[in-house]
Formats: sequence, structure tokens, C-alpha cells
Amino acid sequence: MTGGTVSVPARTPGRAASVGTLALAVAMAGLLGACLLLARQPQPTSPAAWLLGVLALLVLGGVGVRSAAQGESRAARTLPAVFTLLLGVLGAEALLRAYAVPAGLIPTPSLVLRALWNARTVLLQDTLYTFGLEGLLGFLLGTLAGLLLALVVVRFRFLELGLLPYAALFSSIPIVALAPVIVKAVGLEWPSKTLVVAVTVLFPVVVGAVRGLQSAQPLHLDLMHTYAAAPAQTFREVRVPSALPFVFGALKVGSTLALISAIVAEFFGTDGHGLGFRIQIEVGRFNLDIVWAAIVLSSVVGIAFFSAVGLLERRLVTGAPGRDA
Repeated sequence: MTGGTVSVPARTPGRAASVGTLALAVAMAGLLGACLLLARQPQPTSPAAWLLGVLALLVLGGVGVRSAAQGESRAARTLPAVFTLLLGVLGAEALLRAYAVPAGLIPTPSLVLRALWNARTVLLQDTLYTFGLEGLLGFLLGTLAGLLLALVVVRFRFLELGLLPYAALFSSIPIVALAPVIVKAVGLEWPSKTLVVAVTVLFPVVVGAVRGLQSAQPLHLDLMHTYAAAPAQTFREVRVPSALPFVFGALKVGSTLALISAIVAEFFGTDGHGLGFRIQIEVGRFNLDIVWAAIVLSSVVGIAFFSAVGLLERRLVTGAPGRDA
């Protein structure tokens, strides 16, 4: 106590992280032990008790994740997400085993991982077909067409007033309404799915690029005009840097839509390849472990693609979120 005030010791992030790590270790060990016990005893005598135990371990793990997230280190930013995934997988495994949920209804994560390994050749081929030939190619075509269209719209104002509202309108069309029309018109092969992805990506890129090119500060434009800079130099030095954050925002949206639209388009007709075809055919066979394996694989590819776009943004855009991290 000094001058009538009470000093409270500061809470150290290192101690909180240590306590959180210990809580996480206990929770994960308990969930793993529950899964191993249930593997030997498929259905416990008291599923309700198992439910309470698993929920208690999940709550303990959640407290551990929160405590482990204290601090500014890279580990404090990444490990909580990893631990949350592990806790969720182990908790789902324990609960599904405790209540003996049929694999034909909801397969356990262990069955999904086993199916992912056993069918890895077919699933990887489907992933390369859906993402590489349809999703990525359609994303690149839609991005290129969107940027070119945005340049034309910004150059001619009457196109902005007459075309941009419809671009925003078409960007809200559901994929399930757009895909069957294009697939039936173009055909069942991969070009129809590539076109669906390109159209889906096109309109967000057009809207984002136009808004970005128009976001340049008038003071910067006047300064370039004072220096007698050529229009091409003004465009390169002022408008493009101003537009990049908007463009990459649209590209992030497009990266998430690309794989989704390719898979959805495959539901309406395909030549026997792709993740959408695999999901549809295995659902009919009640092989839900393979269905979930395809979903997991598509999620991993989608997250990786989104992360790649974000990494490119941090490299090219000055002041982008996370650039100085």
C-alpha cells in the first residue's frame, strides 16, 4: 500500500499460458482416454454420464484455449485454433461412440480419417479435377474478365451508371439457380463448371475493382496533375494502389465461392469426375464416411486457397491487415 492505494500484482501472460496448456493437456488426455475406452466397450451403461463427462472436458479445454491465447506470440495466435480442432474431433468421437450413432447416419471422425486414407487416390484425383480444372481455372478467368470490365466501366461513366447496378444484382443470384442453366446449355464436361465458377467470381471482382479504382484521394490526383504526370502514370501510381485492397477483398470472396460453385455445379451433371460427383454418388450408396472425407478434403483445399490469396495480399498491399505481424 502506497499513499492510500493498493497495488494489485499484474497477471503475467506466461503464467496464464502455462495454466491453459495444462488444462488443455488434461482435457485432451481425458477425451483420448474416453475414445480408447469406448473403442473396447462400444456402448457404456450410462450414456448420460458420458455426456456430462465429455462436456466437462470440453469446457475445461475451452478454458485452456482461452488461457493459452494470452500473449502476442505467433504460437498464441495459431495454437488455440489447432487445439480447438483437436478438442472438437475428440469430443465428437467420444459422443458418437457413447451413443452408438450408426455410421450410416453420422460416421465418427476416426472412420472419416480411415476412409480418407483408403480412398485417397480417388479423392485426390477428384480434388485435382474439381479445384484445378474447374475452380482455379474459372477463378482466374472470372478475375481477369472482372478486372478488364472494371477498367472499361471506370473509363466510361455511362457504363458505370447503366451496368454496375446489374453487376451487383447478378452477384446475388444463388449458385443453385445459375448452375443447372449453364450446365444444360454448355454440357456435362468440365467447361460448363469452369464457366459457372467464372460467372460467380466475375461480379464481385467487377464491383470491388470499380469501387477501388474510384477510391483514389482527390488530393493525390491533383498532385499528380500538378506534376504533369501522364494518365498512365497516375493510374499506376495512385489508382492501382488505392484499388488493391478492394480487389483483394473481392478475390477473397471469390476464392471461397470458386470451389463451392464448382462442387454445386457438379450436382447438376458431370462426366463422372469431381468432388461433387463423388459426394452425390456416395450419398446414394450410404457411404457417408467417404462423403465426409470428401467434405474435409474440399474444406482443406478451400482454406488453403483462401490463405494463399491472403498471403499474396500481404505481400502486395501496403498496410494490409497482418502485414506487420
